[in-house]
Amino acid sequence: MLLRASKLSDDEQVIVSRMSGNLGRQRGGLDRLDSYYEGRQRLQHMGIVAPDELLRSFETVVNVPRMAVDEPTRRQKVRAFQRRGSADADAVLREAWEANNLDSQAPLAAKDRGVFGRTFVTVGTNEDDPEHPLVTVEDPRQMTCLVDNRRRRMVGALRKWRRDALSLDALETLYLPERTVWLSLREGGYVVEDVDEHRLGQVPVVMLLNRPRAGRWDGTSEMADVIGMTDGIARLITNMLVASETHAVPDKWAIGVSRGDFVGDDGKPLPTWETYFTAIKATANQNAKFGQFTASSLDNFHASVNNMLAWCAAVLGLPTRYAGQQSVNPAAEGAIRADESRLVMNVEAMNANDGDAWAWVMALYERFRTGEWLQSNEIRTLWENPATPTLSERADAMMKLNSQGLISREGVWDELGWDEARKDRERAYLAAEAQDPAIERIMAGVTQAATQTQLERPVAGAVVGG
Repeated sequence: MLLRASKLSDDEQVIVSRMSGNLGRQRGGLDRLDSYYEGRQRLQHMGIVAPDELLRSFETVVNVPRMAVDEPTRRQKVRAFQRRGSADADAVLREAWEANNLDSQAPLAAKDRGVFGRTFVTVGTNEDDPEHPLVTVEDPRQMTCLVDNRRRRMVGALRKWRRDALSLDALETLYLPERTVWLSLREGGYVVEDVDEHRLGQVPVVMLLNRPRAGRWDGTSEMADVIGMTDGIARLITNMLVASETHAVPDKWAIGVSRGDFVGDDGKPLPTWETYFTAIKATANQNAKFGQFTASSLDNFHASVNNMLAWCAAVLGLPTRYAGQQSVNPAAEGAIRADESRLVMNVEAMNANDGDAWAWVMALYERFRTGEWLQSNEIRTLWENPATPTLSERADAMMKLNSQGLISREGVWDELGWDEARKDRERAYLAAEAQDPAIERIMAGVTQAATQTQLERPVAGAVVGG
């Protein structure tokens, strides 16, 4: 229920002030992480005596941090939700997921959680459609929270935002256990715009943490281990490009010539660049000598870059082929599975943590929708298999299990990774086929032909013929 209110209480003012200060202190570190993910970090060049503007033209960033975040999160896909005591996927929670476009929004939460170490999902009243409360993935650079360590429970959360990209209005949303307050910042202080008196007893915000640790609520960026190595790789490649530019055409030397020898057919002195790239074909000075210096090898740069990329892959638990360290022949299926074992285990650990968070999001959704809390840990999140899909092998194995009665048709669909919408569609197809008279006649003909063949087959040991 949305209401108007006049002002914040003294306790609420204190909470807002504390969280505003926290958000301000976090901004610099979060912006730095964002620049690394986007590949916009600035490098400190050491050992190269050249103007900074010149070095920037050679600067190359290999975006290992983006690979660190994207490779695991690409394999995170929610399949369904189950309620305690039920073996079937819950249709109401699937509708909640689809109504809020979470198939596209949940990967954004996973990505931000990997980049910044944590992210937030909010749940609130939907004024336009009360039957489907709003579930929103928030920008962690705009949001912070306070956590009671003793109860391991969120005390409040604050989000700072603007109405649109061109607006100068500073707006804030304060999430509290009993209400959500929308604020605008004016010269005289905070002005309450709207209030949602939800009376949940819980802050309607769920925090997703990356690499969580007991008693710590900031999380750790998935990129943390490779940021330093990324800078080193970028410096090596930048230095290599500078070296390749200066050695692309080896320096030439000439003895016994004068400036007057460097003239064109028109008698005018050659430009500097043409003098550099054009060799003198002849000179009147019989004692003149010409030659060029040997270009330096860049193999040391290649070896160093490859070693650091391989080390990054090892630290992140990624196959080294993801970092360009690949043999001529493609890896076989078994080798791929063995190579990706650490990556798959990392994703499964992420799914365990994120699954608890999304289950709590769905519990909040149901509280807003029905007005009643679900029992503790009643919802379970089901995930798709994070391993590299090998459809033919999996389908063959499932069909063998099905033919032996060890797994049902629906179980085969689950193992193949079909979502509930696909299952519903197949159930409808099968039901239509069962009621189709044409198919029934065809199957009857097949059965009759098989019976006739069986009757005409000679009995073992009998003599055929006269």
